Amino acid sequence: MGIRLIVGADEAGVDYKDQVLADAKADPRINEVIDIGVNRGDAEFTRPYPYVGIAAGEMIKNGQADRAILFCGTGLGVAIAANKVEGIRAATAHDSFSVERSVLSNNCQVLTMGQRVIGVELARRLAKEWLGYSFDAGSASAAKVQVLTDFEGC
Repeated sequence: MGIRLIVGADEAGVDYKDQVLADAKADPRINEVIDIGVNRGDAEFTRPYPYVGIAAGEMIKNGQADRAILFCGTGLGVAIAANKVEGIRAATAHDSFSVERSVLSNNCQVLTMGQRVIGVELARRLAKEWLGYSFDAGSASAAKVQVLTDFEGC
């Protein structure tokens, strides 16, 4: 079964969102791509990053998607917003090792990046890499992730 992926951004990350969105639509690992905006020309183009991060987190929490890749200027704002949703683990990562560990060590469902921080080709590559990782519930990291889950009361 393929991944149901959300892609979203605020106006500071829309260009990278559009690139990753196009890549995701062509990726055979992706079963469904959900664009939660923003999009140039839309009335909501200036929608602030908290709404994007929270919307993605809620959709994952409610079972409408499996993962999300979000962009803003730094990646930090959308990560903070998504992490406010109970049960969601979002991480900002701008290098391959952190992208890998976000999933393998932390069972991260949301990857965030900053359009004002890294180049578009690196963002595209990191998104592709991140989608290739799966959390191993039998790994040594599973007990650590469980501590977070227990703390939240999920």
